[in-house]
Amino acid sequence: MRPLFLGARSLKTRKDLSQNPNNVSGRHLRQFPDILSTSSRTRTSSCRLRMTYIGSHSKENGMAASTSLVPAIELAEKNKAHFPNESSEYRQARNALLAEELELRRHIERVAALRRAIPQGGIVPDDYTLEGEKGTVRFSDLFGNKQTLVVYSAMFGPQRKRPCPMCTALCTSWDGTARNLRERVALAITARSPIERLLDFKKERGWQNLQLYSDTKGDYTRSYVSPEDADMPALNIFTRRDGTIRHFWAAEMGGDTADPGQDPRGAPDIDPLWTVLDLTPDGRGADWYPKLEYTPTH
Repeated sequence: MRPLFLGARSLKTRKDLSQNPNNVSGRHLRQFPDILSTSSRTRTSSCRLRMTYIGSHSKENGMAASTSLVPAIELAEKNKAHFPNESSEYRQARNALLAEELELRRHIERVAALRRAIPQGGIVPDDYTLEGEKGTVRFSDLFGNKQTLVVYSAMFGPQRKRPCPMCTALCTSWDGTARNLRERVALAITARSPIERLLDFKKERGWQNLQLYSDTKGDYTRSYVSPEDADMPALNIFTRRDGTIRHFWAAEMGGDTADPGQDPRGAPDIDPLWTVLDLTPDGRGADWYPKLEYTPTH
């Protein structure tokens, strides 16, 4: 079973946007109709109408502010980038794409602000018992001295011979960034396999910065991953304020919300693997997925 929010393929069908008068980049895209999908067209049109953008991030206090923004296409037209031997057609298309990238950045900021502003989630009903590297811990212990806890539940149940390759790829990426993440939040990886199996695999992969915990009893898993205790992934965020632990957010995009031609996934993608591949000419590919091991090609 694949994670619900990882590994999506890109949509293979591209629509011609040349007849869309509302598209902010329309005059460029009439010449380059395959750059954007219908979903991007809809997003761009709506963003164009929204000149006052709610959710501009303040680095100092993290507060949302109302900011009047220059239209993305105007910013893109000021772009001075130019690379050896590129054609005028390439530059026109690249600047049109840049406008879309600017709109995407703004939309990501807006969604992040909306996420931060949602009402309080439910109080966590139990101080769950987990098994860690140093023995039994309570769920509240996972916070350490932080107010926010990020918990990724990996597909490595006791019935599995080997962990999920997709979850493993994600955890490998996060192992590097965990050194920075833990300056802001607490981070924990849970799975249903016994702690000995988890630690053996951690050693095998060379993970240095991830804290792994076994949900031996499955109480946490049944509450926040799968009521049926299914072997599936989950990403949950919790907060602790004035001693009260609440659920803040969970990745809720799954098979029922997937677009045609894509695997289920969330946005932004939490695994940088897919973000980097999205920047390349061949994208994510139609049927490629990470493996635990690869056959040497030389």
